[in-house]
Amino acid sequence: MAGVGGASGRGKRQAKRPAVCGGEPSVPAECKGRRPRSRDTVGNVDRVLGNCSLAALRRRRSWKWTEYPPDVIPAWVAEMDFDLAEPIKDAVREAITAGDCGYPHPLGLGEAYAGFARQRFGWAPDPGRVFAAPDVMTGIVEVLQEVTPYGSGVVINPPVYPPFFFRLRLAGREVVAAPLRRDAGGRYHLDLDAVDAALARDGVAAYLLCSPHNPTGRVWSRDDLLAVAGICARRGVVLVVDEIHAPLALPGARHVPFLSLDIDGDLARRTFTFTSASKGWNIPGLKCGLAVVADAQAAAALERRWEALLASHLGVLATAAAFTDCVPWLDAACGQLDENRMLLAKLLAQHLPAVGYLPPEASFLAWLDCRELDATDPAARFLGRGRVAVTPGQDFGEQGDGFVRLNIGTSPDLLAEIVRRMGAAAGDASPGPAAGSVPAPAATE
Repeated sequence: MAGVGGASGRGKRQAKRPAVCGGEPSVPAECKGRRPRSRDTVGNVDRVLGNCSLAALRRRRSWKWTEYPPDVIPAWVAEMDFDLAEPIKDAVREAITAGDCGYPHPLGLGEAYAGFARQRFGWAPDPGRVFAAPDVMTGIVEVLQEVTPYGSGVVINPPVYPPFFFRLRLAGREVVAAPLRRDAGGRYHLDLDAVDAALARDGVAAYLLCSPHNPTGRVWSRDDLLAVAGICARRGVVLVVDEIHAPLALPGARHVPFLSLDIDGDLARRTFTFTSASKGWNIPGLKCGLAVVADAQAAAALERRWEALLASHLGVLATAAAFTDCVPWLDAACGQLDENRMLLAKLLAQHLPAVGYLPPEASFLAWLDCRELDATDPAARFLGRGRVAVTPGQDFGEQGDGFVRLNIGTSPDLLAEIVRRMGAAAGDASPGPAAGSVPAPAATE
């Protein structure tokens, strides 16, 4: 496998519950101008994103829209409700029309990502050291199987993306927790002392960092990442960075690609970063992730796993189109998510004032502290009584007990109905639709 640009192919309850935060984050100069001052909207959704019609969404066959009965509004798995960008549709249509559904070739994909990274992050990776993969999590596991011993430990920072737990265990690696530190205001931080102590343990071979972080929505600073680099260099471990949510850094935050740092050459040889268009452009079902490295030794490790890292051909085409031609769509999505995260603060203050929330700095996932609610399992309460599906916090590790993750990648109208239902469920009220709200879908819809 050649680089794609190459010629060949339940933490304890806090003493003080954080207040709902509805303040507008400051917007640094580098983030200004990312979206127009006024937007062309349909039903309060940017026109290029579609209208998030519930009737149309119900016709989707993806996991999000088929897992629950039709009276449930799904706000759980990490896919958005927005329509796809037209150039992505065109790329897939053209391939199907031409009968072009064979095995993938990553021709041009490295250049497409490098151009996007240069524009978005001010960083120009070597296109020849960008590799296609079926998806980010598969790429991570394959690399860890290649470069770490069976049975060795991998450090993660819970609460964190659930597959970090079960996929690592399925691969025969021990999960070693270095939990995030949560301050009195509800903001999460990397606990660098905990990371260092975990990496110093016998048998620990790697650190898997989520950047930006899922589910907390934190975008780690350059100083955070430099501190991580220093620890990993000193401990001599493999570093794997999941940057899948990087394209969705929101106004007020700036994602720093790990490999844009000036890192030690020896560390570069054992550092692997992964990203994708799947979250940013809502195409996870097309199956294409990217591995990016900065050293020939790391590239060789990916080459050795090429048969396990074949992406979907349609996914490669769609991903190249996303990075090359769909930045305006991405800007519209980030603008909509920026509005939605602030709307959510207002909705929670109205319907669920006991719930703690800080707006995410990236992506479309909100991490809600429901420990003040009279519910042992808040996600089950919201589903059973409110007919809203959210992701239980305990799926992200014991530090998530009493929390839920809510998907806000939808229309403001649907988001308002979701929170209204959740509020009714928390108060044991009927989840029936309020006047002027989105109606509960009929069982036949």
